[in-house]
Amino acid sequence: MIGSLFLGRPSRPRATGPTALREPAVSGTPEGPVHPAPAETRTAEPALTERHDGRREAELRDYRAAFRVARLAMALVDPDGVVVAANDSLGDLLGTAPGALREQAAADLVDLASDGHARRAYREVLGGRRSRFRCTRRLKHPDGRSLWAEVTVAPVPGSRRVLLSVADISDRRELQARLRHLQMHDPVTRLPNRTLFFERLSAALEAGRQETGAPHASHEPHASHETHESYESYGYGRTGRIGLCYLDLDGFKAVNDTLGHRVGDLLLAAVAGRLTECADGDGHTRGGGHLVARLGGDEFAILVEDSTGTEQVADLARSVLDALQEPFDLAGQRLSVSASIGVVERAGRGTTATALMQAADTTLYWAKADGKARWTLFDPERNAHRMTRQALSSTLRPAVEGGEFALEYQPLVDLADGAVRGVEALVRWHHPQFGPLAPNRFIGIAEEDGSIVELGRWILRTACHQARQWQKDHPRERPLFVSVNVAVRQVWDSDLVADVAGILAETGLAPHLLQLELTESAVMGSAGRPLQALQALSDMGVRIAIDDFGTGYSNL
Repeated sequence: MIGSLFLGRPSRPRATGPTALREPAVSGTPEGPVHPAPAETRTAEPALTERHDGRREAELRDYRAAFRVARLAMALVDPDGVVVAANDSLGDLLGTAPGALREQAAADLVDLASDGHARRAYREVLGGRRSRFRCTRRLKHPDGRSLWAEVTVAPVPGSRRVLLSVADISDRRELQARLRHLQMHDPVTRLPNRTLFFERLSAALEAGRQETGAPHASHEPHASHETHESYESYGYGRTGRIGLCYLDLDGFKAVNDTLGHRVGDLLLAAVAGRLTECADGDGHTRGGGHLVARLGGDEFAILVEDSTGTEQVADLARSVLDALQEPFDLAGQRLSVSASIGVVERAGRGTTATALMQAADTTLYWAKADGKARWTLFDPERNAHRMTRQALSSTLRPAVEGGEFALEYQPLVDLADGAVRGVEALVRWHHPQFGPLAPNRFIGIAEEDGSIVELGRWILRTACHQARQWQKDHPRERPLFVSVNVAVRQVWDSDLVADVAGILAETGLAPHLLQLELTESAVMGSAGRPLQALQALSDMGVRIAIDDFGTGYSNL
């Protein structure tokens, strides 16, 4: 009916003039003969047609009136994209008289030519190659205010024209924006939360890849034949680099535990304020306007988009440390906290949000391990060492079971006559990935994760077996003693006395042919069980030697 409304013609031709009387009017039944109808019947048809056309004209007037006063803003557009008619609501929405919209390009009125996809889809609807197109546009009203509009373009049935409808969705968008703000911000500090931070970080990295010409996936939504949603994008700089300060408060847990969460929340909010001031500062290299986010607990992050280099991010980290030096006066308390900061700066191309955060987390750990209250810059070499260490740690226990370790024996010579009196057993790890590894590459790791107990037991058993075998192979020669290094954790985490006694009984090696070496710091720095174990081993006849003597407590 809308098609008939603006085409200005009825859908059925009206018969007029003498020819109308020439149409044969017949009557009859299938069983009987057909005879010409009476004259009065023939004259009834024009009257019926006139009544039918009258009803259609009335309907058209009703539809025109409904179009004109409808609350939904609408316009009829011809195949060339020119407005044929517009209703009052569209005029009110666009701030102009409906008559002034006629003969104007519809695409210009609702910004359908601003991006390639919308322009192509609109033309497809005009050309009859698409059933419908919908998009969201931000329009400018003549009075200066902006409004969000949902624009729909669909063909008019039975016509080459299309109907353009524009719905004001500003209130809906405002509500969505408020809900998104609540969803994306931390209620304690009012800062962006982890979700928004990673959204911005991912967008910044994508912008960096675009700036440097790296391959990337388009963020433009794929529109179906039914709908197309536009999106807003942030404006980024032109360096293609990204910087990050990842910080953790030192001493915050003590405040929370002693003064309660209410004071802790006040402190977090106060810290957030100082971080924001630093990020918005006018320092000669800081730039300002960087995103500050609370990632959770007492962890914060400052994102530097369009970074100019390491010095810019380092300067920002220094300003944060300076800002936190001044105590906080909160709830009648004077509170002090510091921060450990991990600093990462790199090109957006070739990295991901996950990789960047892993680097920042590692660097933050270094800052804490180095003494806290400091910032530390990411070091690729140090990180490579950390990753190697992690790889060794994860494969150390299976390596003991897999037979990847071997012992080498270093002669121990009597200085008086130069004769070999014993050997020191030195463990080597033939790692399938890193090759032969000396003890300094993995013993510390084994002590940290506890695998030193199993490894130490294997070393002790293998060394005793070898010493006993040499004794059997050379019965006439003076037997050699074997010296084995023992970590203090072996004493704490296992029954070393029972292990030694069992291995000596298993191998048949005499106790005086076994020497156990411990470092001076391990012996002098321990009390209780380690010393008791060493005394019991000595009473058993096992030799006890102090390694690196003079480098620890006895040197004081």
